[in-house]
Amino acid sequence: MGFFDKIFSGLTKTRVRMEDLEQIFQDYRPDDDDFFDELEELLIMADMGVDTVDRVVTSMHYLCFDKNIKRGDKAREVLIGELKKELDAGDTELKLGTKPSVILMVGVNGVGKTTTIGKLAALLKSQGKKVMLCAGDTFRAAAAEQLGIWAERAGVDIVRHEEGSDPAAVVYDGICAGKARGSDVIIIDTAGRLHNKANLMNELSKMRRIIDRELPGADVETLMVLDATTGQNGLIQAEQFLETAGLTGIVLTKLDGTAKGGVVFAIANQLKLPVKFVGVGEGIDDLIPFNPKEYIEALFK
Repeated sequence: MGFFDKIFSGLTKTRVRMEDLEQIFQDYRPDDDDFFDELEELLIMADMGVDTVDRVVTSMHYLCFDKNIKRGDKAREVLIGELKKELDAGDTELKLGTKPSVILMVGVNGVGKTTTIGKLAALLKSQGKKVMLCAGDTFRAAAAEQLGIWAERAGVDIVRHEEGSDPAAVVYDGICAGKARGSDVIIIDTAGRLHNKANLMNELSKMRRIIDRELPGADVETLMVLDATTGQNGLIQAEQFLETAGLTGIVLTKLDGTAKGGVVFAIANQLKLPVKFVGVGEGIDDLIPFNPKEYIEALFK
């Protein structure tokens, strides 16, 4: 199943919420303010974010008037075009040009971070890359064991220490092992304690210093895992991590379980970060690279 089919299936709940769009476009009139008010309300309900929706609908209103668009299907095309512009927040591809490269995974507990790491490892391995997992979350009980299970499922190596060990020491050993074994990518798990805890942010900074010291010039992606079902609330978490962890992208999980799939627009606009992967199911192959164009096409099909 390709990206479009998977994202189409994964967006089922969001599309059901947006089916009313089709009805209101049938009733479209360029001089009808009620139409644009109703459109704005529907997009906000899909969790696209108030600022994003206001900008998109205002621009669409102007373009429909300026181009004298009188048909609903043409107005719909204008909306889709404006939404595509909103998702232009940077390169959605991972930058993994060095050997090894590093992916630092961050996010609060409960968002599906460990599962995401396992799926990402499997995806990269399927692309021919040799992957090493590093169990840097030594705070949560059984975190390393859970990551070990995913390493086994994905068929990749893992470095881990005992619970309560110094996370930075695990990262150091993981990097050393990755270099010794010729790994292409080292994926580092981190503790998922609340984002406002200073010690967590200090811990992340220490990990990053070790990466920079041991792998100078290496490509490093710092990806935050967000639970799509939390909608706008997840953005508050992300803003805190953005300030301290130097995020390069977002992984949006549980997209198939929410009607708030419009949150990708809020992420792009409020955080100015690209969504790089989306999770659309429980299977090991249900983490897929994000394609903005196909996402919007699936949303409106």
